[in-house]
Amino acid sequence: MRIVQATLEHLDLIAPLFVKYREFYGELPYPDSSRAFLEKRLRRKESTIYLALPDDDDKKLLGFCQLYPSFSSLSLKRVWILNDIYVAEDARRQLVADHLIRAAKKMAKETQAVRLRVSTSASNEVAQKTYESIGFHKDTEFLNYVLPINAD
Repeated sequence: MRIVQATLEHLDLIAPLFVKYREFYGELPYPDSSRAFLEKRLRRKESTIYLALPDDDDKKLLGFCQLYPSFSSLSLKRVWILNDIYVAEDARRQLVADHLIRAAKKMAKETQAVRLRVSTSASNEVAQKTYESIGFHKDTEFLNYVLPINAD
């Protein structure tokens, strides 16, 4: 398995799996909007996306993760938000997520980040166990709140 950083040339490879990721979390697929969203992130360099590819096939995507940069005012350092991670159904139980997270962690270290942050649904026990096995721990210091901004 190879982990590579995505470029615009990978867009057609990423988009279908990104749609499946959105559907996994109950969103409508919107393939054109999903592709356009990814294209903007890559073109504007607003996110870093890592891809897991088989050693012998550049046309098959095993999984991906997308990270967004942020900052911590308290530590005065960079933080990376591991916002999206998804493994293709036929590639599960092959440690794809572990490899993607290791690449994300390496990049975080190289950019002198103080931490990686990740969220998942409260019912996604598989993801929770994966994160904990890699060294993530639940934040017991801060509670997270969400303020939806609805179009009026």
